[in-house]
Amino acid sequence: MKQIQSRDNPQLKQLRRLATSSRERRNASATLIDGIHLYRSALEAGVRPRQTIVAERALHHPEIAALLTGPGDVLLLGDALFDELSPSDTPTGLLGLIDIPPPPDTPVRGDCLVLDAVQDSGNLGTLLRAAWAVGVRDVLLTTGCAQAWSPKVLRAGQGAHFGLDIREHCDVAAALADHAGKIVATRLDARESLYALDLRGPVAWLFGNEGAGLSPALSALATHPVIIPMPGAAESLNVAMAATVCLFEQARQRAGA
Repeated sequence: MKQIQSRDNPQLKQLRRLATSSRERRNASATLIDGIHLYRSALEAGVRPRQTIVAERALHHPEIAALLTGPGDVLLLGDALFDELSPSDTPTGLLGLIDIPPPPDTPVRGDCLVLDAVQDSGNLGTLLRAAWAVGVRDVLLTTGCAQAWSPKVLRAGQGAHFGLDIREHCDVAAALADHAGKIVATRLDARESLYALDLRGPVAWLFGNEGAGLSPALSALATHPVIIPMPGAAESLNVAMAATVCLFEQARQRAGA
């Protein structure tokens, strides 16, 4: 176990860049996972961290200590240094350095979730988690989206990343050119209710930016614009909430409920 206590340590500087810079994460094809739950989720998915980073205060935490018993490189940091790396306001004291997997080279088949310029890390992580929860494996992100493998998105996803095929900077029109099912987008001016649409077949779901919605180019791809009925006074739903409603309506229909 190696210990670092200086802010000027080159290894610590590299970890700090990975924690804060999307460009550095892309260049290194690596990122940081934060917390016991996410670390365990990675292991259960067969993802072995390159390195485990532990805060001094957490060294004797029973759950963390159990995770350190296997083979692997462990780095011990002073508490203040560790807290600079963690995306959490209340860090647990455990980080993992993992490889970012390459995008799949297989075509998109069946259900998929398309996200266009979703910029909030919490929204993006929640959207990935919703897709994972209903078994939609393929997720396509346009160039304007937040980086899917950033520590904050990973934390919000709570392990979803390890069960999904994520394609970033995706040419959505090309990816959906041969899609055999419906391409559905929620729009406030749509006439058809989400609940009236048959969702039992394959669906490509399109959701856009928090403020601007879908770009005109992606909106034009939709074969079925729908509206989510809202009997209350709200004008619209948060993108993550809207997508969750849609995905679970599809799951409900398939379950025959």
